[in-house]
Amino acid sequence: MEIKNRLGLHLRAASTLQQTAARFTSQIMIGRGKNLVSAKSVTGLIMLGAGKGSKLKVRAEGPDAREAVKAVQALFEERFGEE
Repeated sequence: MEIKNRLGLHLRAASTLQQTAARFTSQIMIGRGKNLVSAKSVTGLIMLGAGKGSKLKVRAEGPDAREAVKAVQALFEERFGEE
């Protein structure tokens, strides 16, 4: 998934992503290159250093994994509610 919002995965966007991920019981991981972090960790998400145009991988495992990935994908498409 590509980050399309102007400021990238900054604190507000990371918080929005974390809040969305927290609604699911599945483990949701987001990665950039070799770095893979929990989508339920704002600190981890910010540490990815993902700016506009960055491409991230999303992986989920658990009973509601499909729904979790769809919710995360929607956030990326909606630019985290920005712009």
